[in-house]
Amino acid sequence: MSGSLQDQLLNMGLANKKQAQKAKKEAKKAKNAKKAGQLPDELLAAEQQAEAAREAQLKRDKELNQRQKEEKEKRAAEAEIKQLIDSNTVEIPKKDSDIAYNFVQGTQVKKLYVNKELQTKLMKGLLSIAIYGDSHRLVPTEIAERIHKRDPDMAICIEQKEDIDPDDPYAGYEVPDDLMW
Repeated sequence: MSGSLQDQLLNMGLANKKQAQKAKKEAKKAKNAKKAGQLPDELLAAEQQAEAAREAQLKRDKELNQRQKEEKEKRAAEAEIKQLIDSNTVEIPKKDSDIAYNFVQGTQVKKLYVNKELQTKLMKGLLSIAIYGDSHRLVPTEIAERIHKRDPDMAICIEQKEDIDPDDPYAGYEVPDDLMW
């Protein structure tokens, strides 16, 4: 049989081309390492360092991709909230809005001037307040709940009040929401 051992193994089917190429690369690396003065142990250590660097780079790339994905989802939610508020805002009339409606935002008490009809709807829980930039908008409570699910800081959901129980002994002593001090 003539030819190299590698060729003979390939012909007999004991090895494949991929294994042969890998063996050639390793032999070439060892030969180059001897020329450069590196020992095989030093070559192995250099390969391990390179592998560790690749793994660290992959980890950084995954973290960056995750942050970008979260940022993209956040922007999409903000755009959806903006669209919900824009399309469902209940306009507050300018001339008849002389009743101050007080509500709590975080730790602060804020005022929103509305008319009698809007005040009644707010007190019954049919309308809620959405925070839109630096201003406040009135939206239907269903929309405010959808906004609240996406970003709790952008909607102030006002609980809907059920009808008063006729058997309640304190039904006649309810404190009104629009109580002025």
